[in-house]
Amino acid sequence: MTKGEAVLQLRDTLSGATRPFVPLNPDQIGIYSCGPTIYGPAHIGNFRSFLFADLLVRWLRASGRTVRWVVNLTDIDDKIIRAAAKEGVEIRPLTDRWESVFRSDMQALRMTEPDVMPRATEHIPEQIAIVERLLEKGHAYKTEDGSIFFRIASWPSYGTLARLDPEAMRVGERVEADEYSKDDVRDFVLWKAAKPGEPSWEASIGAGRPGWHLECSAMSMRYLGESFDLHTGGIDLVFPHHEDEIAQSEAATGKRFVGTWLHCAHLHVSGDKMSKSLGNIARVSDLLAEGVEPRALRLALISAHYRTSLNYTSDSLPAAVAAIERLDAFDAALSARAARGADAPGEVNTDVAELATSTRTRFAAAMNNDLAVPEALAALFDFIREGNRHLDAECSAASAVALRETLQSLDQTLALLPAAVTLPAGAEELLAARVAARAARDFAASDRLRDELAALGVLVEDSRDGQRWRIAGSN
Repeated sequence: MTKGEAVLQLRDTLSGATRPFVPLNPDQIGIYSCGPTIYGPAHIGNFRSFLFADLLVRWLRASGRTVRWVVNLTDIDDKIIRAAAKEGVEIRPLTDRWESVFRSDMQALRMTEPDVMPRATEHIPEQIAIVERLLEKGHAYKTEDGSIFFRIASWPSYGTLARLDPEAMRVGERVEADEYSKDDVRDFVLWKAAKPGEPSWEASIGAGRPGWHLECSAMSMRYLGESFDLHTGGIDLVFPHHEDEIAQSEAATGKRFVGTWLHCAHLHVSGDKMSKSLGNIARVSDLLAEGVEPRALRLALISAHYRTSLNYTSDSLPAAVAAIERLDAFDAALSARAARGADAPGEVNTDVAELATSTRTRFAAAMNNDLAVPEALAALFDFIREGNRHLDAECSAASAVALRETLQSLDQTLALLPAAVTLPAGAEELLAARVAARAARDFAASDRLRDELAALGVLVEDSRDGQRWRIAGSN
């Protein structure tokens, strides 16, 4: 993909329109994604949302854009406090443990490392500063117990993102309506007054701890500025979380908070929304421990359009595994054909050049159409089918190289190809010697060299396209 191709079109949740994406600063695009609350392992529904944001970041970078991606870690809230109390441990060891699991799952599923992964507890001063500004402007007030709430009545545009009547009762809030003596049942907490047995911070606004919504406003603005390009999250975060983020951020700064809001639809399990009450939670760490192929799980989670509910069934993983095997076989065949003709690569076939160009164009058109991954994957697997046809017709080594370069170009966004591996010392020479032995029809030497390579952990097989190898235990 090259800079200057078709303009990326994105569906903005706030406006409801699909429109060309125009960054505030062409030199760097700012993206904030709501990350996990680290009191337990993330499930595949969480990771569907994270991987959708990963695809967005990868596509922008593959298109020549510079991106700064921030994914927060919520390490203080009611759920964390309860989990730590239940286990009889301090909060920090608990959140450290689950952050480590989250990062491990991220790496296994090929999720790009965010540029910044801030923790809420490490940005208390920034959160206090926002509350101070809101108090000063009359958008917030303090209750008798010392808690501080955002005054919904002071913000007429409240409810625009979720398309709600601002006069309606708030639902789905993490703080019960009667937990604090607030002026209006719709108002949301910014700062929770200190309570015995709970963590709190001394502050100019009174001892306490931040509300959940405040954390994301403070951390996004700390690393991306008071206005930035893209904010992503699951559809369940539209209200109240993102609605509250907009209100408190824009009331504090007087500026537009986010240019484009993108929300990922729910993941369903056999037709039902994944939920603890139904007992159908599938955790990434558990699936990986059971031996699920990480790349197949990634493919299963990115295969549907991000705004379409994804139905995860017992057939999802086997189908994804089969697709990954098809991809791997094609990649290995291209590599073997290219290596077999390295001394006389020949010319790139005209049909191959046209296939490579049309595939890149088709893939880019799909991704630029609001990240239409199903169409992008269709372009990939049509390319594999046609590429195999050219391999069957004994295309030149140069053609195989051109096909593989196209495959790798698409994979900058999809991240599905096998990871690059380094051969053990001496293996490259043994592989070359084995190619020569087979060319000379010295099969005894070929078998001996295969055994020597196996002893080094390099497994070799022969195919119509030449010798293929892989590292034992690699995917």
